[in-house]
Amino acid sequence: MSEVRIAAEPRTEFGKGPARRARRAGKVPAVLYGHGTDPKHITLPGHELMLALKTPNVLLRVEGLGDGAELALPKDVQRDPLKGFLEHVDLLVVKRGEKVTVEVPVQVTGEVAPGGLLDQQLVQVALEAEATHLPEAVEVDVEGLEVGTQVLAKDLKLPAGATLGADEEALVLHVLPSPTAEQIEAATTGEAEAPAEAPAAAEGETAEQGGEE
Repeated sequence: MSEVRIAAEPRTEFGKGPARRARRAGKVPAVLYGHGTDPKHITLPGHELMLALKTPNVLLRVEGLGDGAELALPKDVQRDPLKGFLEHVDLLVVKRGEKVTVEVPVQVTGEVAPGGLLDQQLVQVALEAEATHLPEAVEVDVEGLEVGTQVLAKDLKLPAGATLGADEEALVLHVLPSPTAEQIEAATTGEAEAPAEAPAAAEGETAEQGGEE
């Protein structure tokens, strides 16, 4: 994984007001911490940070700190729930050669055998790897898998240098039988008939209320 350089600026004002001003100026408030050092409150350029965070577990080379650059991983990213823009980021300082545990996406390739339906239980899996060589994803090839096949965490082909940081028996995905036309029709019919039961219940409640009066 390549490093993404990003320039930081010290942050001396705190609270909602200064944070809003920073975001209006296109910057994102952040905290850099780890390895027993005092937390550093900084701001980062919003556009560059947004692009960097599109890569899972991106390794950031944070520059402009005055005492040399720091390597860091994003640990907590807060976004506006409606607009999605970055509000705050926590960055964990890491060192070359250090092992860290991160959540890595599980990417599925291929198609299961005819008559099967893929049910993916885990979209991410925890891996331990060297901080500067973190895998971006774990691929699972499901081409031709038959109904009843299961893939557990221990069955995953991990990238070189990575070890599993999750329960080995955790179910990643399995192949279920595809529903028959009759099952689909029955489920659709049941959904269509369900609302029709509500008025009858309401009428019964009205009748009981009238009797009480």
